Amino acid sequence: MPSMYSFSVPVFQRGLQNLSTYLEKIEAQAAEKGISAEELVSARLIDDMLPLSGQYQRASDTAKLTISRLADIEAPRFEDNEVTVADLRERLKKTQDFLATITPEAMEGSDTREVTISPGGNKVVFKGEDYLAKFALPNFFFHVTTAHDILRSRGLSVGKMTYLGSFA
Repeated sequence: MPSMYSFSVPVFQRGLQNLSTYLEKIEAQAAEKGISAEELVSARLIDDMLPLSGQYQRASDTAKLTISRLADIEAPRFEDNEVTVADLRERLKKTQDFLATITPEAMEGSDTREVTISPGGNKVVFKGEDYLAKFALPNFFFHVTTAHDILRSRGLSVGKMTYLGSFA
């Protein structure tokens, strides 16, 4: 039977790796078109949504906070001050480094662990399995998808296979 670990840590690692691939594409497009990569980092899909940097920050936060809540450990804290591709790359690396410290054993019993969050100021209590399936993973992929859509709307050559990433 698949574990909470296998449905969380590797899934977040893969999504973050795919976000890293987008950073390479940002740098390539910026160089090709003679624009600032930071212009893309600050791009928004629509005015009332977070910019690309915010999508990366929220994807990172979701990955590290989900795992810390499920494993009942402290999550690293980041400042949310990334404005360059290098800044975003460093944030992804720090998040990946944290995830790499998590073992399947650290996640044992997390399916029934109580997790309390307050999205939009509304307190919600989940069992770990429901938290992962009904909140954390959908939230993570919302931000990954929005990052993809921002870049696609700015003409980057990203498609479904870029989003899905390597199957190796």
